[in-house]
Amino acid sequence: MRHYGRMPDADAPPAPGAVRHLWWRVRDYASVLRWQAGSPRGSDDYLEPEQPVGPPVVLVPGVWEPWQFLRPVAEMLYAHGVRVYAVPTLGYNRRPVPDTARVLSEFLEEHDLRDVVLVAHSKGGLVGKLAMLEHDPQGRISSMVAVNTPFSGSVYARWIPMRSVRAFVPSDATIVALAAEVEVNHRITSAHAFWDPHIPAGSHLDGAQDVVLQTPGHFRPLADPQLRALLLERLTG
Repeated sequence: MRHYGRMPDADAPPAPGAVRHLWWRVRDYASVLRWQAGSPRGSDDYLEPEQPVGPPVVLVPGVWEPWQFLRPVAEMLYAHGVRVYAVPTLGYNRRPVPDTARVLSEFLEEHDLRDVVLVAHSKGGLVGKLAMLEHDPQGRISSMVAVNTPFSGSVYARWIPMRSVRAFVPSDATIVALAAEVEVNHRITSAHAFWDPHIPAGSHLDGAQDVVLQTPGHFRPLADPQLRALLLERLTG
């Protein structure tokens, strides 16, 4: 298990248990709102850095997330010369994982992208893994970094009366089938927070590189310095 640096959330208030967790949740959702109101760049504005380096990155957001949820990653990589592609046709990523995996594959083929590194969040990691397994006959996807992905599902999904969320129940057929397929796991890095309020069982994936991020939450880890260091090492090093 690989760690990068600092202690968990050093700037959190010194509060025990539930109070601390509430504070972490508030900061998690505040970060999302800030990113949505952030840079005015559109989805095509990350394609032509001044001095392009490394392979192309394709962003795969989570459920009910437009690509802007991954804006911290896009801004950081673009600033370092990496070409970053969003997939506008994913919309808010409400469709079932198999359908979304096909949309991702069609996007890669349409833009003739090769040696692609997927950077995925939450549900996006399931989409990316299925695309690698079943929708990439030309080998366009080289690897994936998945952040806080429920590879084994989430027990909390049972309590949400929305089909798009209940798809993450641990017994869901797609979750079970993906867990059984291990042939591409060695090409996946599962980077996950030490505390994720949406995925209590964690994001461990057998055979993948496991990286524990020291920023708590489901969304804030997308801006974690450890994740930035990992991505830059992978893409520009």
